[in-house]
Amino acid sequence: MAIHRSLVIFAIVALMVPAISLATDFVVGDDYGWTLGINYEEWAKDKQFFVGDTLVFTYNATFHNVYKVNGDDFQSCTVPSNNSLVFFTGNDTIKLATTGNEWYVCGVIGHCDLGMKLNITVVDGTGPAADPSAA
Repeated sequence: MAIHRSLVIFAIVALMVPAISLATDFVVGDDYGWTLGINYEEWAKDKQFFVGDTLVFTYNATFHNVYKVNGDDFQSCTVPSNNSLVFFTGNDTIKLATTGNEWYVCGVIGHCDLGMKLNITVVDGTGPAADPSAA
């Protein structure tokens, strides 16, 4: 009986490991990070974002921040005064937990209007398997 229970637990863990290991960390803006002068629409256009992936916003916290907003606020570059989804550490990690569109803007006056905003679509599933020949 104990062996059977151990096998069931092992099978469950074995099924979970591929999904966990396939999650991707996306450093927003790559080497440039979250800053002015980067086209984030261009940065995101060829990427696929899956539930379980992580966005990493790296920036100078003296000059920038990150707000998660809705689509209307994204379009108008409006940061709602009651927005509790603000990040300001300079190294913010956001786990993509649900499918659908997600919108992020810099809340510093004028920065969103200058292009410091990110719109992504998160889909269900896991990312493509790594190319074995790349190793």
